[in-house]
Amino acid sequence: MTALPQAPSVIAPLTPAFDRVKLVLFQPFDAGRWFVIGFCAWLATLGQGGGGFNFNYGFDDRRRGREVFDEARQFVIENLAWLIPVVILALLLIIAIGLVLTWLSSRGRFMFLHCVRENVAEVQAPWTRFGPHGDSLFLFRVILGLISLGLILPTVAGGVLVILRLVHSDAPGVLPVLGAIALVLLVIVLSLALAVVGKLTTDFVVPIMTLRHTRCLEGWREFGALLKLYPGSFALYLLFQLAIHLVIGVVVFALVLLTCCCAGCLLAIPYLGTVLYLPVLVFHRAYSLHFLAQFGPDYDLIPPPLVDGQSLLPAQ
Repeated sequence: MTALPQAPSVIAPLTPAFDRVKLVLFQPFDAGRWFVIGFCAWLATLGQGGGGFNFNYGFDDRRRGREVFDEARQFVIENLAWLIPVVILALLLIIAIGLVLTWLSSRGRFMFLHCVRENVAEVQAPWTRFGPHGDSLFLFRVILGLISLGLILPTVAGGVLVILRLVHSDAPGVLPVLGAIALVLLVIVLSLALAVVGKLTTDFVVPIMTLRHTRCLEGWREFGALLKLYPGSFALYLLFQLAIHLVIGVVVFALVLLTCCCAGCLLAIPYLGTVLYLPVLVFHRAYSLHFLAQFGPDYDLIPPPLVDGQSLLPAQ
């Protein structure tokens, strides 16, 4: 019986991940190389925008809220003839754009992984080589998105109904308020669970698919076996990733303040911001690869260093 590898460490991959950043981006520094790898990273992160939602509603404003709601409802009723086709067309356009972005980012994740793994700046070769892998990941993400909608939309709809009842009630009861809070918490829990699935897919299933040349479901089956054996290690990995993101966020925020928001403006520019943020993206990609490599040689994607100009890997 094969002995299980020792539980992986979240600290051990830090040093080789930093070394990978230096090797890929700074030894030597080449601006053209940055833009090529940055393009792959930009594709990989398409559609991963952030946003906030703040809902501040005072009880003194309930009457005004009811008036606004009644006016909006009356407007919708009077303009249904043209609102319905416009809404349908807008939804179809949003869905089409979302599908295109998801497809491109699915392929981009394999392209960016290829650049970091092989220490190369290539676009066409990984686009062609990992096309089937990216298409499989795309289908998985679409199905996951449909499941997400099936779980979250009814919950959101229930929350909207509860909120409408609160708006039209002069004295909201305890049960409707508790119901609204419970629905909000449920949406948060479902969103976190789906975010974890997406994170694990990008960090570990995509590398396994690259190693085995398999489809996404097969990659998930293999990763699922590791997850069952080491649930604590992967939970610690996610928590450590959160800590890393917080530290990087503080550093970036400080940089934005020190540059009088100039750095923030540059980082906000599509593609150019990705190129400037490339060291962080390469670090995250390399960190997950080195963490996965701790499960044994079969999970080591990083080629060994060259010896006398020759790689120790067998020719593929």
